[in-house]
Amino acid sequence: MIDLAWLVVAIPLASSTLLLMLGRRSDAWGHLLATLASAAAFVVGLLVVLEVVGQSPEARVNDVHLFSWIPAGELSIDAGLRVDPLSLTFVMLITFVGTLIHVYSIGYMSHDVARRRFFAYLNLFVAAMLVLVLADSYALLFVGWEGVGLASYLLIGFWNQRTEYAVAAKKAFVMNRVGDMGLLVAMGLLFANLGTVSFSGVDAAAGSLSTPMATAIGLALLLGACGKSAQFPLQAWLGDAMAGPTPVSALIHAATMVTAGVYLIVRADAVFSAAPTAQLVAACIGAFTLLLGAAIACAKDDIKKSLAGSTMSQIGYMVLAAGLGPIGYAYAIFHLVTHGFFKAGLFLGAGSVMHANGDATDMRTYGGLRKVMVVTWVTFAACWLAIIGVPPFAGFYSKDKIIETAFVGEGWQPWVFGGAALVGAAVTAFYMSRMFFMTFHGKARWVDDAASLGADDPRPHRHPHESPLVMTLPVVVLALGAVALGFLLSLGDGITGWLEPVTGHVDHPEPVLPIPVIIATTLVLVAVGVALAWRQYGMNAVPTTAPAGSVLTRAARRDLFADDVNEALVMRPGQHLTRTLTYADTAVVDGAVTGAAAGTVASGRVLRRLQNGYVRSYAATILAGVVVAGAVLHLVRL
Repeated sequence: MIDLAWLVVAIPLASSTLLLMLGRRSDAWGHLLATLASAAAFVVGLLVVLEVVGQSPEARVNDVHLFSWIPAGELSIDAGLRVDPLSLTFVMLITFVGTLIHVYSIGYMSHDVARRRFFAYLNLFVAAMLVLVLADSYALLFVGWEGVGLASYLLIGFWNQRTEYAVAAKKAFVMNRVGDMGLLVAMGLLFANLGTVSFSGVDAAAGSLSTPMATAIGLALLLGACGKSAQFPLQAWLGDAMAGPTPVSALIHAATMVTAGVYLIVRADAVFSAAPTAQLVAACIGAFTLLLGAAIACAKDDIKKSLAGSTMSQIGYMVLAAGLGPIGYAYAIFHLVTHGFFKAGLFLGAGSVMHANGDATDMRTYGGLRKVMVVTWVTFAACWLAIIGVPPFAGFYSKDKIIETAFVGEGWQPWVFGGAALVGAAVTAFYMSRMFFMTFHGKARWVDDAASLGADDPRPHRHPHESPLVMTLPVVVLALGAVALGFLLSLGDGITGWLEPVTGHVDHPEPVLPIPVIIATTLVLVAVGVALAWRQYGMNAVPTTAPAGSVLTRAARRDLFADDVNEALVMRPGQHLTRTLTYADTAVVDGAVTGAAAGTVASGRVLRRLQNGYVRSYAATILAGVVVAGAVLHLVRL
């Protein structure tokens, strides 16, 4: 079955191609084909996983050769698949959560005239993401890397009739290209120094890299990871990406694509192990971004943008763990998997709330929805408890392992990284509780259309209702994962033992604080965060208009001025440079060419007067020439 792993990619790719080629002829059944294709990819992936589980741990890393791809002199690249526990973990996450989101989208996009095209793009994304995680070389990984970027662009700007959505898609696409340049540079340096870009070749030869070169390659890879995973300093695009339909936010910008940077760091373990400075930078970026995203999430009233800040923060935890090296790799992937479930559940729950409220995204116009959306309330609550890390929900097992690992080390590092992780846990509890209470609890800040209140009531008139079964069932499944997945993946050796053939066996050193103290402190901080949110948003009336807030609140509402910084440091200097180069091209380069042409034309106009067709003029010219020549000869003799 391992030799047929290519079917996991081929099935959704074929479905996407067929839907795009058939056009409107497939409108009636295109969504069903796309959903079945995603489900079929999951079944094939599951069969491969079952076969690999039956192998001994040392035999679980399999390279499947497909064909010779780039035979060009010294550069010879084969297309193949790396089928191992790491890639298969992602295959299961992508196809299972992806299938649930396909099912949810059948209901969510039921009234959209371009639903068939939407599902074709979803299948395209699934196929590209599977190429990314199954590739056996950095070159083929880059194909999937660009493929998910294209699919993200198409889906963010799906409703491109609205200018702001089209602009958001372009912003995400361009900012990701900056990170992609880092990945390209890393591949070039790997080939120049090692003569290969295959994972097996790089893993075997990375130890021969000099420390400066390994650091350069590691930092270039990290730049690529920051772009795709919305980490500082390339994080500004994620909030704008919420312009896409909510299922897109759940699949691409929460559960899968934005975690590709974490996958890249773990997969490039050999390079980062040879570059401790790059590892440290990764950990610092993760710690900083988890706090940055949490601060942004606290200030957003748009439910999707608050979840986007949360995603940025949670991926920061994963990057922090991956930056800690082998002791954190398995926990980074552990949290990535559990996060894929509860964050997809949160986004789909938010989509149901929006669907029931006329697509309104402002949480200040919600309130009291638990009475009319019971299923959504219960499932959202399960995912909320999972993300804030309440035992026995999934986040308690995965995120708390990262917090414990962050306290491992010497000198300043465990205190800085561990402290950041603890603060992040408290702030996460606050902003997620804020979202939960503002949305489902308190008094309704809307008026039911069926109520007999006067039409002059200033509150928005709506008729909130529970979503249909096709939308609630996938969220229920994700909520069950948010409840039980952490415990299930911790049984026995759990996910750490499963990933050991890739991450290696690691003896986990003791943190600088006793583990019970870390766990107790984390739970106390989580309780404080929930209590503060309940006091402010559960017990008190929530104003429908956001108050001015503190300086920090106003800054967080503007994403801590990320766009302003990018504009000042990159965009304006870039525009100035472009104008300068344009002027130089027009005035100097083109000016020299057009000036020479103009001079030739002007000379021709002057000389043309000598050719007027009159014999007497020619005779006078000859006579003048003779006189001048005679005068010159006379002067020379003198």
